[in-house]
Amino acid sequence: MDRALFEAMRLELRRGSLVLAVLACLRTERYGYTLRQALAADGLEMEESTLYPLLRRLEGQGLLTSEWREEEKRKKRFYVLSPQGEVLLAALTEEWRGINASLDRML
Repeated sequence: MDRALFEAMRLELRRGSLVLAVLACLRTERYGYTLRQALAADGLEMEESTLYPLLRRLEGQGLLTSEWREEEKRKKRFYVLSPQGEVLLAALTEEWRGINASLDRML
């Protein structure tokens, strides 16, 4: 097996899944570190260099809201789904389940 090709395809497959996972995790308000922990606990490790640009992009698209808050004497940025993000998450979840069911049948 061509390892480089596998890695490229694996990353492509993962990219869309990570967006869905981040949206799902942010139904509950979290800051970056606790979001990374929650994703890792469910088997989706994500580097900070991937997570924070993704959070900024999702917020820019109106899918998240954020707020700076001081906690434990440190300023932390907390993220949560916006109403638009909740609607999109529901639609993407339905789409994901359909795709997953089709792939399960094929595989």
